[in-house]
Amino acid sequence: MAPAAPGFKLNENGIPNFEDLPLRKTDPHRAAWGLYGDKDELGTLNRLTDERVADAAKNEIKTGHRISLNWPLDAQPESAFFQRQVFHQELIRKDPRVVNDDVWTFNSQVSTQWDGLRHFAYQREKLFYNGVTMEDIHGVGADGKKATVNGIHAWAEQGIVGRGILVDYHTWRLAQDPPRPYDSFESVSIPLEDLQACLTAQGTEVKFGDILFVRSGFMAAHAAKPAPFISAHRSVVPHRFGGVERSEPLLEWIWSRFSAVAGDQPSFECWPAPPDSPFSLHEVLLAGWGCPIGELFDLERLAEYCKAQRRWSFFVSSEPCNVPGGVASPPNVLAIF
Repeated sequence: MAPAAPGFKLNENGIPNFEDLPLRKTDPHRAAWGLYGDKDELGTLNRLTDERVADAAKNEIKTGHRISLNWPLDAQPESAFFQRQVFHQELIRKDPRVVNDDVWTFNSQVSTQWDGLRHFAYQREKLFYNGVTMEDIHGVGADGKKATVNGIHAWAEQGIVGRGILVDYHTWRLAQDPPRPYDSFESVSIPLEDLQACLTAQGTEVKFGDILFVRSGFMAAHAAKPAPFISAHRSVVPHRFGGVERSEPLLEWIWSRFSAVAGDQPSFECWPAPPDSPFSLHEVLLAGWGCPIGELFDLERLAEYCKAQRRWSFFVSSEPCNVPGGVASPPNVLAIF
């Protein structure tokens, strides 16, 4: 993890204030390019310092109870949202020995995933994190090898590890009188004020550098829908999904607090972004800040355990796959209490 480069005005958390973004006025909307150097590939993961991770381990790991947040890789067996290749396993007998191998093929975003820095650019400017271009990503170096700039392998070196907090929005909204309306399969926004109210109701403290998890209720809704509904929803493009709101206050809230964000939705933010939207969260978080976006995280057992324990903070250990130049990765993630 790198400290901020010299020359920037930093606050008590070692980052610029939100109102000072973009750091260079010619850069795209709210970009923080150059904060950790022009070659940085960690973005907001630089906030996960050794000291912060050690503190999280000391204060969050009490019983050793572990919960996987990974949806099965084959959870979408026949077709997938966003027309992604589904998981396929080829099981290979190694006769005459009593031995088996297997070969997996799948899109890295077909199940639980971290979106990496090669995934989504500023669409108008056509620029990825730190100004990387599509040509840079698809290029070949002087040594004849494919370029790996902004690849997911950079995150695999130290993982995405630290203190996590769950915003159990689904449980909170159903407890309101009347319940807050929400539909996981429509373009419905979760307001920032509701996320904050949920945290207050839970009594959950947010600490700088936390990893944010938002349970919208998508997994519960998906499990309750009949197969023909899911199939019909996949066939309509663009897909419509609920998610967190797309707003400047929401961006400020994330920038000022978190090292990574994730949810149970196929798209962390309400989707799709309207054509006249000045920005999408994917643009600013991934291309502007280098902030990992997690999607399709299975938060059902986590929410149940948190509610039973009356505790919505925990230690997170996630190791993205070490794929040089990878666009995204299964998170291989555990919550540890």
